Amino acid sequence: MKHINPQVEQMTPFIVMDVLERAKELEREGVSIIHLEVGEPDFDTPACVLQAAKLSLDNQCTHYTHSLGDVQLRKEIARFYKDEYDVTVDPECIVVTSGSSPAILLALMLLCEADCEVILSNPGYACYRNFLLAVQANPVLVPLRKGMEYHMDDIRKSISSRTRAVFINSPMNPTGNLLPDSFLKEIASLGVPVISDEIYHGLVYDGKARSILEFTDKAFVVNGFSKRFAMTGFRLGYLIAPKPYMRALQTLQQNLFICAPSMAQAAGIAALREAAPDVENMCSIYNERRLYMIERLRAMGFGIDVEPMGAFYVFADARKFTKDSYQFAFRILEEAQVGVTPGIDFGTCGEGFIRFSYANSLENIKEGLDRLERFLKQL
Repeated sequence: MKHINPQVEQMTPFIVMDVLERAKELEREGVSIIHLEVGEPDFDTPACVLQAAKLSLDNQCTHYTHSLGDVQLRKEIARFYKDEYDVTVDPECIVVTSGSSPAILLALMLLCEADCEVILSNPGYACYRNFLLAVQANPVLVPLRKGMEYHMDDIRKSISSRTRAVFINSPMNPTGNLLPDSFLKEIASLGVPVISDEIYHGLVYDGKARSILEFTDKAFVVNGFSKRFAMTGFRLGYLIAPKPYMRALQTLQQNLFICAPSMAQAAGIAALREAAPDVENMCSIYNERRLYMIERLRAMGFGIDVEPMGAFYVFADARKFTKDSYQFAFRILEEAQVGVTPGIDFGTCGEGFIRFSYANSLENIKEGLDRLERFLKQL
């Protein structure tokens, strides 16, 4: 007899993947698709990273590492946080993971029990809600206000005796917004554990991304190599946590994941030591695309109240064109041959919006927006 965990049955599909998979079907049928849906860098992985990975394989570095991660990599992460944010991180307070998703899962398994609550933004990264269901916790969704801003008053009102953590993400997916210093200072003083997803740090075009660790040493930081260093397939991330939690996290890591891949960790060391010029070059190109996309989308009639300052997304108000972002996104895919992500993927407050990714070449972005413009004129 078929039985599925009720927690799993409550999980929602990651709609952007549904869009991508349908786009791939169309491509197999010979249809040319412009991909503006997926949040994956289109750049090649830096050569220094590839060389380090190849060298690790040539040297037979294919065995388990320490469960917390190769000590050299943890030291490099600590050095990076000192150089980037002027904060001191103990390498023994870092657990290296197979991408940032296991880091999120470890943090939530550590902090949560059945029927507890974790505060999330609405809209926000779609998978956070499903991670909470996986650990039997309840998401408490805090609507973002005008300009897609997170407000402390709304968060305070959402805190209860069952609250175990507050999730923040800056630069935010899907909006590209940066959380201001004043907000980070206040949230650090709430007395509730903060889980800060800093995966888009390094991809900032206006302002500066600040780590929550600049405001408190009691927070949990999720980060990784996929976005900043164009290393999505390496599946390499990490979690920084307060010292008292580390033995419990190590126990979880040992049992669930053992360790991150050894060759990916060798590549991560090279990324932190040598790939800064590559990141700077990628950022410059992303920014050119960002400015172009914002200008074109506004000219077509999409609303963009606040320009994204980081990541590689524009979260555009499409309510002039639709009240159903899911149906609208699939119409754009089928009729204009452009992949985009419906705002409903990120929460109920994302309805009526469309997320456009500029992790594609400027040439492809221009072609995709030309197709979109022709589609809109036919509505």
